[in-house]
Amino acid sequence: MQASDFTYYDLRARSSSPDINLLFPAWRGAEERVMVLAPHDDDALLGAGYAMLATQANGAQVQVAICCDGSAGYSRAEQRDEIVSIRRRESVAAHGTLGLVDGETLHYLGFPDFSLVANIGWKLPSGGKGTLQPVIELLRKQCITRLMVPNGYREHSDHTAAWDIGRYDGVQAGDAVAVDWAPPTKVASTLQYSVWGDLTPEDALVHGDDVRIRANRALRAPAAAEELLGEALAKWVSQGTIIADLLASRRERAVRGGMLEVYLAFEARPKLEYGPYTALVDAIG
Repeated sequence: MQASDFTYYDLRARSSSPDINLLFPAWRGAEERVMVLAPHDDDALLGAGYAMLATQANGAQVQVAICCDGSAGYSRAEQRDEIVSIRRRESVAAHGTLGLVDGETLHYLGFPDFSLVANIGWKLPSGGKGTLQPVIELLRKQCITRLMVPNGYREHSDHTAAWDIGRYDGVQAGDAVAVDWAPPTKVASTLQYSVWGDLTPEDALVHGDDVRIRANRALRAPAAAEELLGEALAKWVSQGTIIADLLASRRERAVRGGMLEVYLAFEARPKLEYGPYTALVDAIG
């Protein structure tokens, strides 16, 4: 696929562009490294697969970091003791369809399923270490410039936790803290993607938009992108029952000229602007 195969949309401005800058502002081409933080091994391809392909088509590297180990993802009891290794093999094969390589551009953090919330932070009450250090180290060592995080609104607890980890640790990766972990590197922008549930209506409400249009960015990909992702997603044989409905619902993405994926661009660390407050207080007298 080529860069010209993708079209980008600012849904608030009702505008479109063939330029990926609409998705990732001040895009720097081959210098960019986009990481998708995924709660589980299939979430990045399910929710951000088109963005991953667009990133590659625009000459940049894409990486995926998977938070949870897949230990609860068995649909047959006899798979319980083997499901982690089964899913690991399937995941490596699936991401390999897009050219990602285990240990190079595909990373496994290994936290237990349904337990990511309890592992947020640096030092845990148990005495162990949580998500903060491995995530910040990874972002810094890989020189990640853009971060995609999962939807955190009324979601699976691991998805909400991964959103919280990404929106916080992504900023911390560029701060001059814990510098012995790895030299700080700045993440220029953060984008939220959805796997299962609808996004928060907050952005739509703030902008006075239709609350059904909760995403503020979108990407139209060619049909070939969905065909490639279908090939990749088929590698997860063990997850067939679990994600069957989700795979079937992908037909709803069809638009004129291709397939749609939506996102929510947001400021991970919004600065408090005093201007409106001082103006209001001065006006009140």
